Amino acid sequence: MDVRPWHGLDEVPRDWGGSVVAAGVFDGVHRGHQAVLAAAVERSRALGLPVVAVVLEPGFGGAGPDAAPPAVLTPIDRRAELLAALGAAAVCVLPASAGAAAPEPALFVRRVLVERLGAAAVAVGDGGLDLGRGAAIGAEELRGLGERHGFAVDVVAPVGGAEPVTSERVRALLEAGDADAAREALGRPHRVEGVVVHGAARGRELLGFPTANLECPPGTAVPGDGVYAGRMLLTEPAPGAAETAWPAAISVGTNPTFEGAARTVEGYALDRDDLDLYGRRMAMEFTHRIRGQRRFASVDELIEAMGRDVDRARELAGEG
Repeated sequence: MDVRPWHGLDEVPRDWGGSVVAAGVFDGVHRGHQAVLAAAVERSRALGLPVVAVVLEPGFGGAGPDAAPPAVLTPIDRRAELLAALGAAAVCVLPASAGAAAPEPALFVRRVLVERLGAAAVAVGDGGLDLGRGAAIGAEELRGLGERHGFAVDVVAPVGGAEPVTSERVRALLEAGDADAAREALGRPHRVEGVVVHGAARGRELLGFPTANLECPPGTAVPGDGVYAGRMLLTEPAPGAAETAWPAAISVGTNPTFEGAARTVEGYALDRDDLDLYGRRMAMEFTHRIRGQRRFASVDELIEAMGRDVDRARELAGEG
């Protein structure tokens, strides 16, 4: 289901009727977020109303002058795609507003949830809603505001037991290179997106494994340095393209064998040396970590290791 997100309240149709709102940052759309959407969908079926996912971008309501935004797990368009697949009929993104004052909770509820979206029910995680600059609407406060304005509130318990699934936890797992645990927390492989650009061409000309170098937007949550099994897929395939996805071995790091300094994300489509992907928009998905980054004593030693990496990636692709 294709849902183009509304960026700000001005893009909400003026004739929009009532809805069930699922609200949060939703970065990652991980299993905890999925539980919030499931609660909203259940309410929507009972009430006969569509689900609107309200996405609060980090920095909504203004961020402190020294606050660095967290690494982005999922870009907004991909977030909207995932939320739609979970049952959202619309996605409303409330963008970051640097320097602005955080909205007062009661005013936010009245203007956003009630007046613009016609909320008959609201589903949130147990942490409530972060409005920026330290302002938040806790679960109990939201229930009280719901009673005042006539909407029900569903507060969804954390998912994951003793170690609840949160976006912060997913980022930590990725930083540690634990693609397997991140996949479990997300309910799908972590992916990064970008454009394929020219690199040093060592893969094709020297090593025998032609790779696609992915230029990711700044701030992307890229897994820790190492070699991974996964998948490469075109996010904007050409009309009539016969193939759009390939199992892959993916390398993240600085190429220390060649005294590299820049951190790169490079994918090798298994057993393919005929792909011309330059300039194409692509995603790379990380399913399993194969090994950490290493500096090899010689090019021959590196080629041998890459051969083993590709064999292992092929085995893991066969496991599904």
